[in-house]
Amino acid sequence: MKYLLQFFVILMFSCIGELLNYFIPLPIPASIYGIVLLFIGLVTGIVPYKAVKETGHFLVEIMPVMFIPAAVGLMESWGIIKEAFVPYLVITMITTVIVMIVAGMVTQHFSKRGKN
Repeated sequence: MKYLLQFFVILMFSCIGELLNYFIPLPIPASIYGIVLLFIGLVTGIVPYKAVKETGHFLVEIMPVMFIPAAVGLMESWGIIKEAFVPYLVITMITTVIVMIVAGMVTQHFSKRGKN
């Protein structure tokens, strides 16, 4: 029952994100609204960490499984993708490196900040 309640809390923020996406005409995915709201709730203490801890860990553990439908969709769209494969590959490599650099810099910043 605890896991269902924790999942409900996460799902509630996801639904609020969907509503915000519907009412706010910005090109931001609903999932981003939801995760930012959940983050704000956790940081401010409105949502206690214990309220989502175990289910959050479970969802992170099974995250790779969630990419299987996307991978199958890419395989089915190979006829369309193969014409622009090299640009897709280059863009993917560049953005991956940028994300790694930014994530490393943010981690270092907060790591140094925590030592002070």
